[in-house]
Amino acid sequence: MRGRILIMAGSDSGGGAGIQADIKTVTMLGGFAMTAVTALTAQNTLGVLDVMPVPPAFVVTQMRCVMDDLGVDAFKSGMLDQPEVIEAIAGVLRTVPDIPYVLDPVMVAKGGAALLHDSALATLRTNLLPLASVLTPNLPEAEALLGRSISRRDDMRAAALDLLALGPRAVLLKGGHMVGDELVDVLVTRDGETEEFVTRRIHSRHTHGTGCTLASAIATGLGQGMGLRDAVMRGRAYVQAAIAAAPGYGAGAGPLDHGVDAGRWNS
Repeated sequence: MRGRILIMAGSDSGGGAGIQADIKTVTMLGGFAMTAVTALTAQNTLGVLDVMPVPPAFVVTQMRCVMDDLGVDAFKSGMLDQPEVIEAIAGVLRTVPDIPYVLDPVMVAKGGAALLHDSALATLRTNLLPLASVLTPNLPEAEALLGRSISRRDDMRAAALDLLALGPRAVLLKGGHMVGDELVDVLVTRDGETEEFVTRRIHSRHTHGTGCTLASAIATGLGQGMGLRDAVMRGRAYVQAAIAAAPGYGAGAGPLDHGVDAGRWNS
């Protein structure tokens, strides 16, 4: 099963994150990427210069025309900067509850620019979290969703469970913002399963788009019929390899190499 993945996210003109990273990831993992662009950004490795929103009705039109003709095996959302866009996407997703949906709650770019308006946070929490098959926040995003700090590895499991209580069927809480040489992600599900994935951190400033990439990798796996754990494991391995092979572009937070070891991922 190849996996038709419909991505609702913003465009990154620098190519490292957003729709551009999503398309590369889905393609490299053997899926077929389709898009509904939610915003246009002017950005590079140093930061976001400007954002142009896309009208919510046009986001829905993009989704519907793809769904009606090509079909969808999994959804993934990234940058959703307006409450109205979130509500519009939620309205579409409610009509197809059996299709897996990976929610990456993108809030801040690597350069520090806010990509989610404060007014949209409550809308995201209320409208989209209960629809998600998997929620994939990093620690700052989890802190914003929960309204508390997560400062230690021991706090991550409790935080993941509290996020799970907000409605998603599973949560992958990413620990990349913790200090130290170990990188820990925590996966919890409604079935009561809890697992920690521990790897050695790759110390690099070229990590722009890691969250987008991992979420799209997981969505691709689910759309291809993989189990959640297997999709997470393949996605994490792909992201690690892409960081290690980063081309070194830009003076700031540089992009990954999404084309790393192509034959390994889609064979």
